[in-house]
Amino acid sequence: MTALQRDRGAGKPPAQAEAGDAAPAGQRRAPRRKALRRHWWFTPWLYLVVPLAFLVTFTYLPIGDMIGYSFTDWDGISPERDNVGLKNYTDLFTRPELFKVFLVSGVYLVAAVLQIALALYFATVLSFNTRFRNLFKGILFFPYLINGVAIGFVFLFFFQPHGTLDSLLSMVGVHGKHQWLGDPDLVNKSLAGVSVWRYTGLNLVLFLGAIQSIPPHLYEAAALDGANRWQQFRHIIAPSIKPVISLSAILAVSGSLAVFEIPYIMTGGSNGSQTFVIQSINMAFKFDKFGLASASAVVLIVLILIVTWIQRRLVPEERVELS
Repeated sequence: MTALQRDRGAGKPPAQAEAGDAAPAGQRRAPRRKALRRHWWFTPWLYLVVPLAFLVTFTYLPIGDMIGYSFTDWDGISPERDNVGLKNYTDLFTRPELFKVFLVSGVYLVAAVLQIALALYFATVLSFNTRFRNLFKGILFFPYLINGVAIGFVFLFFFQPHGTLDSLLSMVGVHGKHQWLGDPDLVNKSLAGVSVWRYTGLNLVLFLGAIQSIPPHLYEAAALDGANRWQQFRHIIAPSIKPVISLSAILAVSGSLAVFEIPYIMTGGSNGSQTFVIQSINMAFKFDKFGLASASAVVLIVLILIVTWIQRRLVPEERVELS
């Protein structure tokens, strides 16, 4: 260091002198950091390579193959398949025996609305200071934890003529032998009731989590203003958990269109209980019509996307501010 540099630094406080000496080094490091950021811009994508590879391999590629099969008459065995254009889609919408499964989905859709209403009611009641509320939460959520196959076999005995359900009804004065799974007028209502019993607990947990995120002082302010429980639900709870209700509605619609497990185990789709998915599986593996089954699956996906889009348009997603 020269004498002139020592004289310039001597009249400054130590902190300023150190800052003045360090500033050029910091200015030199800043462009280096920017260069490193530009050089490693792809680092976050490295963590996404494996999940994206699985997603493309096991989701998008099979969907692409399925769409291709839907325009053919492939039987699932032959190495050759002929292009039939839109014939499979035309058959789906012009043959009544193929199109009537949508009526079955309507029964499950009504049951899904009932399921959401029950879950919302129980979640609201159990969110307040109710005795044994943790016990009731466990009881309501427990059916969702049971394997679907086990539920199907249990309810096979429950719906037997002169079985458990008939015995319970006879205790309240309703006597008779009912074909709960054999009567086409009763079978879908019975199966939909099983779905309500099983999946109400899932919606209950979703609604409880959303309700518990509401600040308690909102309830206190409403109570000071004289609001009862119904008014608190209408003006505080319902608007606050609107996104979760919207999500449950989407899941309910898609689930009602894609019902499979319970009816397949309990009836196999007989007596008018065949759903869209059961019909597609029978067409593919029982009647060797993979092209028609693929077209049916494509229609199901498109229907779910359309219903979701309509629901989003009617009930747009809004950011809820709780204060």
